[in-house]
Amino acid sequence: MSILDAAAEVTSYLDEQRVPYAVIGGMAVQYWGEARQTGDVDIVVLVRPDETANFLETAVQRFRPRIDDAVGFALANRVLLIYGSSGTPVDISLGIPGYEEDAVGRAVSIDLPGGRAIRIISAEDLIIHKCIAGRPRDIEDVELVLVRQRLSVDHDYIAQWLQRFQEIVEDRDVTGVYDSALQQATSALTGEDM
Repeated sequence: MSILDAAAEVTSYLDEQRVPYAVIGGMAVQYWGEARQTGDVDIVVLVRPDETANFLETAVQRFRPRIDDAVGFALANRVLLIYGSSGTPVDISLGIPGYEEDAVGRAVSIDLPGGRAIRIISAEDLIIHKCIAGRPRDIEDVELVLVRQRLSVDHDYIAQWLQRFQEIVEDRDVTGVYDSALQQATSALTGEDM
């Protein structure tokens, strides 16, 4: 079973449970940016607070947890660590109201081989996630997405959310990360140094 199969398996379960979701992380980078190796599936879900414990309990009955007390860990850290049936690691992040509601609502449906479809985060929201994470690989991913999309993203939407997150993220300049990546991507596309 491939990573795509694991994504389809878990997202089919989420569809059955009527849980809104979006695939994020490496699979989204593969779709919007550059095909690169990823060893897991990352998904953000929207579950009402009063339904969270039940959702987690039901999920660990369907999928094998990766750690002891996966439900307790998820309640404390907002991420459920499970395996797909093939042993593929899957991280299910519990989204929060506000931005992540928008991101899940903006997710796009893509077709997988075999006639299956999954919902994947938009290019803009992937860029926002990566700018906030701010690791060197994340910054490189932002540039790759911008190049692959030939800069055809909603820059105003990205800037609006990054400015709002800048108030929370104190250890780095998230808007500066985006500006730098945009400059590098523009340079790569035009063949000029900026």
